[in-house]
Amino acid sequence: MASSPTTPSQPDRPPRPNHVFRHLRGGRSPAEFAAAVRRAAREIGERVSCDARYVGRVEAGEIRCPNYAYERVFLHMFPGRTLTELGFSPRASVRGRRSCVTDETQEANEPYDPSNTTGPSTPHDPDQSHGHHANHKESDVLRRAFMTGGGATVAAASLGPLGLAHEAAAGTRRPGTSEAGALEEAVRRIRLLDDRHGADGLYRRAAEPLRAAYALLDAGATRQATADRLHAGAGELAISVGWLAHDSGRFDDARSHYAEALATARVTGDEALEAHAFCNTAFLARDAGRPREAVRAAQAAQRVARPLGSARLLSLLALREAGGWAGLADRTACEQALARAHALHERGRSDADPEWMSFYGPAELEGLEAQCWSTLGDWSRGAAHARRAARLQNEHFTRNIALYTAELADCLARGGRPDEAAGAGLRVLDLLDQVQSSRIQTMLAGTARVLLPHRRASGVSAFLERHAALPHRP
Repeated sequence: MASSPTTPSQPDRPPRPNHVFRHLRGGRSPAEFAAAVRRAAREIGERVSCDARYVGRVEAGEIRCPNYAYERVFLHMFPGRTLTELGFSPRASVRGRRSCVTDETQEANEPYDPSNTTGPSTPHDPDQSHGHHANHKESDVLRRAFMTGGGATVAAASLGPLGLAHEAAAGTRRPGTSEAGALEEAVRRIRLLDDRHGADGLYRRAAEPLRAAYALLDAGATRQATADRLHAGAGELAISVGWLAHDSGRFDDARSHYAEALATARVTGDEALEAHAFCNTAFLARDAGRPREAVRAAQAAQRVARPLGSARLLSLLALREAGGWAGLADRTACEQALARAHALHERGRSDADPEWMSFYGPAELEGLEAQCWSTLGDWSRGAAHARRAARLQNEHFTRNIALYTAELADCLARGGRPDEAAGAGLRVLDLLDQVQSSRIQTMLAGTARVLLPHRRASGVSAFLERHAALPHRP
């Protein structure tokens, strides 16, 4: 590749420190961390001449995006993260623009050799080329990131990297009510996107806003009321991101996020947040095959939630307990918990109901009861409740319609009604262009295995062929 005829100029504003990378270094000195980078490089057959000076330049923000060798090393050291999740700018934002003409030669000259005392000029910041002003408030950045509409792909893109974490950690301003409001809006936006599209395309994008939220907590609010809102918002965001991990099959990640939310609740004495964290922990434990833990977590949630005065919350928590009892094959305890859930639900809504419970209504109650009967092996009752759940669900909740219909298909298949199961399965497949949920695809895969011996039955072969053509089935 030919060299650029010009050298990119230094931006007018100073580079933004990479606080994420500094956090990852932890208690190690720059020299110790550089040695760890060199060891990691050897593990994957790369050669890099990393030293303390290079580490310092990364943390100072002078190196906005590493070259490809360092990229491979860093991604090896921190598996599961992207470059932006390590605090770097996307490569496209510093390479290949007319205002930032860069070639492989210049990239190779980034200070990977300790003898290089000058290093390349820092690429021109594309933000300046597009008139992006430094005085935009963090809350505006956060709101813009979450207010983009569109399909599942656009939804994932709308949770793109945020600069908020860096600015909050840098202490450029103390967070106030606008940041608290933006954080609360972020939680609502994630829930809305999940309702429509499922979790798979959203989870990794949502991790950065979560780090930004906890950076706000570290920055510290001047007023206690604002600090309380920030803690509650960060905890709710941790639960939302945990649910995205849960629904996309990343159970260990989900468990970590729920534990983070629970710790946040305990620190601030927020009983509503604590009940929510225990609620999701119970659901995760049931799905992960730990039914006794599910029962304990659901019971703990009920103890915390009773003083809050929400019958609907207690109804949902009773359903979480019922799911645990079903996993333990205790039909009597399951039926008792289901009866409590119905009685509490019949009390109706109240001002004490948490905002996050907007999904919980007759359809969800039927859907969760269907799961209980399915777990107990009562396929007929499971199918009846799943069918009612799908019929009752508001069309806005596309993911839940797909989930309940997948539950119906599985109950019908295992209950000896393959033709009806295939019809339900085909309806789910029709929704998968809008919904990305590993959980739903896993359920469909189980249904397909049950239906294989019945491929001659009416409609079954069509379902099996379409299911086999799924690009990323479990």
